[in-house]
Amino acid sequence: MLNDQKIEKFRQIVENKFQIYNSLFMSLPYDKMTNIGMLLPFLAEESREGYNVGKSPEEIVEEFFQKHTELETEDQKLELLFKIIQYIERQVVLFDSIEDAAFQQLHSETDAGTVMNMYDRANQDHDLAAIRKKMDDFAIKIVFTAHPTQFYPNAVQRIIHDLRDAIINDSVTQIDTLLQQLGKTPFVNKEKPTPLDEALSIIYYLRYVYYQSIGELYRKVKQVFGTSNYTPSPDIIQLGFWPGGDRDGNPFVTADITMKVAEELRISILKDYYGHLKIVRRRLSFRGVSDVLKAVSKRIYDSIFQEDVRVSAQEIIAELDKAEKILKEEHNGLFFHVLDDFRDRVKIFGTHFATLDIRQDSRVHQNVIDDIFKKVINEDVDSKTNDEKIDLLLNSGAVLNPQDFDDEMTCETLKSVYNIKTIQENNGERGMHRYIISNSDEVKDVMNVYVMMKLCGYADEDIHIDIVPLFETMEGLDKSESVMKTLYDHPVYKKHLARRNNKQIIMLGFSDGTKDGGYLKANWQIYTSKEKLTKISEDNDVKVVFFDGRGGPPARGGGKTHDFYASQGKTIANNQIELTIQGQTITSVFGNKDQAKFNFEQLLTAGIENDVFKSTKKDLNEKERSLISELADISYQKYSDLKAHPMFVPYLQEMSTLEYYGRTNIGSRPSKRGAGAELKFEDLRAIPFVGSWAQLKQNVPGFFGFGFALKTLMDAGRFEEIKELYKGSDFFKTLVLNSMMSMNKTYFPLTYYMRNNPKFGEFWNILFAEFSLSKEMMLELTGYNILMQEEPLNRKSVKIREKIVLPLLSIQQYALIKIQKGEGNRESYEKLVMRSLFGNINASRNSA
Repeated sequence: MLNDQKIEKFRQIVENKFQIYNSLFMSLPYDKMTNIGMLLPFLAEESREGYNVGKSPEEIVEEFFQKHTELETEDQKLELLFKIIQYIERQVVLFDSIEDAAFQQLHSETDAGTVMNMYDRANQDHDLAAIRKKMDDFAIKIVFTAHPTQFYPNAVQRIIHDLRDAIINDSVTQIDTLLQQLGKTPFVNKEKPTPLDEALSIIYYLRYVYYQSIGELYRKVKQVFGTSNYTPSPDIIQLGFWPGGDRDGNPFVTADITMKVAEELRISILKDYYGHLKIVRRRLSFRGVSDVLKAVSKRIYDSIFQEDVRVSAQEIIAELDKAEKILKEEHNGLFFHVLDDFRDRVKIFGTHFATLDIRQDSRVHQNVIDDIFKKVINEDVDSKTNDEKIDLLLNSGAVLNPQDFDDEMTCETLKSVYNIKTIQENNGERGMHRYIISNSDEVKDVMNVYVMMKLCGYADEDIHIDIVPLFETMEGLDKSESVMKTLYDHPVYKKHLARRNNKQIIMLGFSDGTKDGGYLKANWQIYTSKEKLTKISEDNDVKVVFFDGRGGPPARGGGKTHDFYASQGKTIANNQIELTIQGQTITSVFGNKDQAKFNFEQLLTAGIENDVFKSTKKDLNEKERSLISELADISYQKYSDLKAHPMFVPYLQEMSTLEYYGRTNIGSRPSKRGAGAELKFEDLRAIPFVGSWAQLKQNVPGFFGFGFALKTLMDAGRFEEIKELYKGSDFFKTLVLNSMMSMNKTYFPLTYYMRNNPKFGEFWNILFAEFSLSKEMMLELTGYNILMQEEPLNRKSVKIREKIVLPLLSIQQYALIKIQKGEGNRESYEKLVMRSLFGNINASRNSA
């Protein structure tokens, strides 16, 4: 019944509003677009009916031209298709804005996963003391990255922000005006953004969304769980930041860019403080208090605009403490909550706003270490083992000058290491305290970073950096336990860990793991790796924190994210929840104050409930573990066979949008690692890889091999075992439901025409057969009649979005077919493919 009520509410405040406001597009003064609103429904209908009877996108688009237009030349037809794309892009923005505006009405303060829901449950079960105890030893951290899937330029993002507010207020006049502005504003960057541009784009959200949403959420936690003798730590909610510090595979990130981004973060938070102080001072106008606040305001202002002036968070807090003393002693504590709220923000965000991480590939580090070795030790690098090189460099006593090296990467890497100290002095230690190493699978990958710190003149006690290995491939995950065991026993690293309070952060890559091992195997491998790493860490008295790279279940946001983390058993350390979010997920899941607060809240309660309410959930027993492991191995073999198919990479290259990701002006980094002309599977970056499957509406990384594994055990008469597993394991259930979400965004009729392709027909049929099998098996397993049956709002949202972009998909496939055939104006058709990338990804709101 509750679901029926929610669906009806969604129909009223989302679907109906979209129909009403969508009609405004019909009268907007677009350049040469006055008839698009009338033609678009015809293309949509031709697409829907055409795919149902097996027509190709080429047939559908050509029939649309013949039946509904009088266009004759290719140029005229291309111009119309570009205008249709522009129109649909704006429809997607409108629907996003309407759905975002409805967020508060569709979600309650007492929904599952909210702070109030957790409080009510804890109060009923007499667990409030346990909640407070867990809060003292827990935090969540969202780390913003700059992966290239954010297609909206900054100007469009700001219109979206204003449009949402206008829709909340039902201001038709304002909506009409903003839609006009939207119609005239370009959706495409003329040039690729620089890493600094990407950083500034995300800093916009820090300033105008997260400063408020995190501040308000902390205040809520404090009000609900705080007592006269207990205050939750402000560190319970943290932010991380990769743009400008993540050099892995992005040759445009330099040490100088990192310094500029760190300074932008520092100045941005001070600007927020300065603006917030104006509000505080308006209330606290009392003698003595106002003088202190005026001085703080001036100090912050000077630190923003004068290079030689720096203010620390500790200084600001000390002055606010003085103001509090006067306020309570002389003014009855009037408006104390206003002062306290501001002080909490300073405690949360410091002078860093978000922690800027450095990230680089382990193979790059090895090249740098070898270059240094030749210069410092003056011996052939091949004459020594990696351990010997590390020992010799650690004992060399050398202090290096980056300028002494001819190799640009060596010079840049050393400059980055030197920069850490400067950033920590300017932004506080929280401003930069982590060095992440991609593709970690050996002890040397971690020790090389420590060696570089020493060679840049850092004394052991001055290395205020957490060295974070990122295990992302199946091989890396396999080796992770032995790597960490050796590190924990390493005399030099052991002492370093002791100075870092015996806390070790370990990052695990979901997207790359899924690309490498397939959906089920990657998730199970990460789960079991976390268990092994938890045990080895506990055995060595090390507090381990797991940092999840984007992709897989954690990327979903809201209840999905909550369910995933709440499903992890007692065998996995739960000291902190950390995950990356990127691109359009920032705008769609954390893009406005209400959504951001809700999703931060879901993460926070997932981690706390996981420990406090663990008596209500059970860990996987040996039989369940064995069964998941068996399913994972079967699916891995099926996925490995697919990867080994000679048409795997050619199919993506020739039949998908993979080649076009790197040519769009959406991100600053290349779409593949390695500089070779030949495309190799291992060089494929996870985001373009997953995104290309999404553009084809095939979403292979989200299901392939899962259905085959289920069917294999069904044929062996063991399906009841799997049903019991689904009912008894929150973890397995979460994997199934997330896979169903991926499949719900799949639409194979779009590419039915490929089934008879002489080169790729057989390969396409393998994909379609596994999708059909996976869908059939999961419906059988869950007892559902349709995918996402128990998530009516999400299902409805996906359905509307898919309907909006169906003509866009037809145009994209039409253009790809023309390119494959070598017909017409290739350059224009390639532009059509790239332009249609944007709307498709933005409409899906999740490219993985």
